[in-house]
Amino acid sequence: MSSGLGRPVRYVLFAIFAITAWMFLSSSSIPLPDSPRTDTKLPPAIVKEPATVKEPTGPIEKSNQNETPLSKVDPVEPSHKDTPAPASKLVNATFVTLARNSDIWEMVKSIRHVEDRFNRNYHYDWVFLNDQPFDDTFKKVTTALVSGKTHYGVIPGEQWGFPEWIDQEKAKKVRESMAEHKIIYGDSISYRHMCRYESGFFFRHELLQQFEYYWRVEPSIELYCDIGFDPFRLMKDQKKKYGFVVSLYEYYETIPTLWDSVLKFMETHPEHIAEDNSMGFVSDDGGKTYNKCHFWSNFEIGNLDWLRSQAYIDYFTALDQDGGFFYERWGDAPVHSIAAALMLKKEEIHFFNEVGYYHVPFTHCPTGEKLRLDLKCSCNPSENFDWNGYSCTSRFFEINNREKPEGHEKEQG
Repeated sequence: MSSGLGRPVRYVLFAIFAITAWMFLSSSSIPLPDSPRTDTKLPPAIVKEPATVKEPTGPIEKSNQNETPLSKVDPVEPSHKDTPAPASKLVNATFVTLARNSDIWEMVKSIRHVEDRFNRNYHYDWVFLNDQPFDDTFKKVTTALVSGKTHYGVIPGEQWGFPEWIDQEKAKKVRESMAEHKIIYGDSISYRHMCRYESGFFFRHELLQQFEYYWRVEPSIELYCDIGFDPFRLMKDQKKKYGFVVSLYEYYETIPTLWDSVLKFMETHPEHIAEDNSMGFVSDDGGKTYNKCHFWSNFEIGNLDWLRSQAYIDYFTALDQDGGFFYERWGDAPVHSIAAALMLKKEEIHFFNEVGYYHVPFTHCPTGEKLRLDLKCSCNPSENFDWNGYSCTSRFFEINNREKPEGHEKEQG
């Protein structure tokens, strides 16, 4: 049995211990974890945007025909690089984005996804293009976030405007009619400039001449899964020239005569049509009509040498001369997709099931539970767009005589 003084002594000893511990833990001599960045504010948390259609992510509506393009900008070296992957394993490739200065905070979200899920281990460069010079804020923020070099370029004025052969009055009436019929982006001039530029010019920009492959990234996209391999390396090693994650049907009201122009091109340039092509992806009747299937081009990984080839240039020129970018509302997605389907061999087109992706309003969530778990995916498989009746991805597998990924039956809509 303890003495009467035992309990007070224990209280005193406990108090001394508590005070000593508090003084130790609160001491400024204890090192704090290193802060990842101390020279700028961290970007806001990435929050998924509501599924509503947003204005186009291309540059602003005004066309500057007299704008003198900026000369090639020296790449900006970020100051917070991790140890890069061995140079021998890297491919001559870049991310490419068409954006306005006002897109900066939406672009921050996209960059964080790309860097965190993939590029922090590879440090590929990033090319940003705009029809206006990028401001200091855009350059400063994006350079701080990109682990590779950043390049900033201005679009030549003649590539962001109405070609001389376009009847302005006719084009205006078309926009008014589309607005009346509530066709998406039907009355937008900037959207048409963007689609034409993405269809026929971005790969000609001087900043892209040094690269062999590109990965298109738009503001406000999300990557849902870790990318544990290099898609650029896959494209090069397997001799792929075009890669996609989402496919769907185009609005027919925006492209009623597109296939007519394609048919004329095929008749004029049969030498540009591949023997083992993917005509079955874009046509159900051997090429007589277009079934409206296309790869969703807001995500695409492609070979720049193919786009710079005489075959593709001839194709774009033929379409451009017919005026459908302005007399209708041809999108770059069907233009790219039809070209890939006709000019490339089947094995040169790749479906990236492993790349979880979101761009309003569609989600690609990798098919296969084990795959999603291995890649630490955060997407809901019930939201996967691939296997429902509005997607063309099943058709892609069928024309290539391939088995669909294991587990697709559970997601079939």
